[in-house]
Amino acid sequence: MESACLPELDGIASGPAARRNTRAVAVRYGARQVLIGGQAPVVVQSMTNTDTADAIGTAIQIKELARAGSEMVRITVNNDEAAQAVPAIREQLDRMGIDVPLIGDFHYNGHLLLSKYPGCAEALSKYRINPGNVGQGAKRDTQFAQMIEVACRHDKPVRIGVNWGSLDQSLLARIMDQNGSRATPWSAQQVMYEALIASAIESAQRAEELGLGRDRIVLSCKVSAVQDLIAVYRELARRCDYPLHLGLTEAGMGSKGIVASTAALAVLMQEGIGDTIRISLTPEPGGERSREVIVGQEILQTMGLRKFSPMVIACPGCGRTTSTVFQELADRIQTFLREQMPLWKKDYPGVEEMNVAVMGCIVNGPGESRHANIGISLPGTGETPAAPVFVDGVKTVTLRGERLAEEFQAIVENYVKTRYGRAPQAENGKP
Repeated sequence: MESACLPELDGIASGPAARRNTRAVAVRYGARQVLIGGQAPVVVQSMTNTDTADAIGTAIQIKELARAGSEMVRITVNNDEAAQAVPAIREQLDRMGIDVPLIGDFHYNGHLLLSKYPGCAEALSKYRINPGNVGQGAKRDTQFAQMIEVACRHDKPVRIGVNWGSLDQSLLARIMDQNGSRATPWSAQQVMYEALIASAIESAQRAEELGLGRDRIVLSCKVSAVQDLIAVYRELARRCDYPLHLGLTEAGMGSKGIVASTAALAVLMQEGIGDTIRISLTPEPGGERSREVIVGQEILQTMGLRKFSPMVIACPGCGRTTSTVFQELADRIQTFLREQMPLWKKDYPGVEEMNVAVMGCIVNGPGESRHANIGISLPGTGETPAAPVFVDGVKTVTLRGERLAEEFQAIVENYVKTRYGRAPQAENGKP
């Protein structure tokens, strides 16, 4: 009998498509520079939900978001009190040693606030303008021009961010009229898509006419439904070369928001679309705002696009693992790794690529543990109460007893120091 042959695998692609080519937009504060687009890594950003007029409270939340890994933070600037507070927020962050760039989110009265409070305009590193909320008719053109002129004067980049819930009504009416004369009219959904895309691109072109450099413009067209977002951004990416900000307008709360954001953004980024992301999660009562930052990082890291923190691999559990020991240890180690990262990323370069396995029984435990940098295989129900630890594929010790969690954490910490620590500096030319 002729033996079966494996299929030819040479043509199977691995990994995401090449990133679309865009100009790089630099967002700066002091010596720090965050690049959006131009083949730079996808940037994770977030937004505060404090009252911006509360400078101390807002600065504290920005610090929490920045420590969680938000590379830019957006704040609402909606009235005189908020605009007056922006320089104080920046000063407070400086005193705390937080150099994260701040983005001002403007709607309706941004032209007035940016002109009236130059300290606010200067303290911000980037402005977000919604072209649907800058006035109507002739006022729209004047007020949009005022905001772009301030951005040019202070050399600030701008995100022109269109939302489906606040479309420019005159543009929408124009597209609906054009659609009425088409031999085969678009559906209402297609009209909305075109209005979103046209609003973003035409506003960007107008900003360039007013003197804003092409390398100072980022675009977004946000909607709330996954398939709508994918369709709009595919077409937007086809029709322009501006860097694109990705995110659902309102992702939702808890697992729904996480799943919706992952479903939409993963498809687009797999196709090479997207240069900065924000996960718009609705916080659960008492929940941490920084959760949206962690979700954004985890989407990028699980897709292999970036590395932020060591990954903990843990089995889901089954009838062999009726004890909660492995779940508690996995949670403890994952929390420990994230808490250490603000310090570790400075002292131990490369540590974010480390994998740690916390497994619950003998079936997959030893194998998964050997594949990780460090792994522990805990005993399942009825198994010998011993937990072998594997370091770089080699069994090094077997842990037992009530201090198993503390001992494994110490092994992880020691591995980080020895594997990723910098070599001692030579003194006077001697090692």
